[in-house]
Amino acid sequence: MRDFYEDPAVPVASGEERSLRQARILARALGPVRAAGQGSTVLDIGCGDGSAAATAARVLAGHRIVGVDWSQDALRRAAPRIPYVVRGELTDGGLPFVTGGADAVLFSEVVEHLVDPDAALDELHRVLRPGGHLMLSTPNLAAWYNRGLLLAGVQPVFSEVSLRRIHGRPGSAVVGHLRLYTARALKGFIAASGFEVVGIAGAPFHGVPRPLRTLDRAFCSLPSLASILHVHARRV
Repeated sequence: MRDFYEDPAVPVASGEERSLRQARILARALGPVRAAGQGSTVLDIGCGDGSAAATAARVLAGHRIVGVDWSQDALRRAAPRIPYVVRGELTDGGLPFVTGGADAVLFSEVVEHLVDPDAALDELHRVLRPGGHLMLSTPNLAAWYNRGLLLAGVQPVFSEVSLRRIHGRPGSAVVGHLRLYTARALKGFIAASGFEVVGIAGAPFHGVPRPLRTLDRAFCSLPSLASILHVHARRV
């Protein structure tokens, strides 16, 4: 798995539109910065090439965003985009941050890649202060088109059976998905990890064929059918 994610050809960005949607939800939750130096500390866990954090910074002015990843290659690419980058892991000793030291965590398109998502959520719970915000996004196993594909006996989009090549589903890029969630399963999983789910929203997927993108955007109003799930939760 480490060799897979250190490969520069493996995608490490989730797309500007999704990053903006998530950052705007977090900006509303955190509220405006009242004075210089009083902004919140936001950890972008699994920051990849830093593009999502750089996009989020445009709507999180005054807050300190720290990019965290265990891939050295990703951190090298992130360093020119964001002022703070730190190497850290969700397992094998945990993140290099004090307990309760973060006000918010961005966790975008990461949970679906994890062998042990339970331990990862435990670690995010640890580094967040009580009442701290978790912004998690992940592909939706029950996306509107996946329901049709399954009925036709086709492997759902986002799912993968190999780290070498695609088998039996649309698309051509292997991105290393190990876990997939429906909206109901994701809410239950997050709540069981010590968080209160504040809300869940849908977002479009850039890989949907152009003629279907209007329909994909329409389904964003129904998170259970949307391509991407955005969850806002708070540490209890």
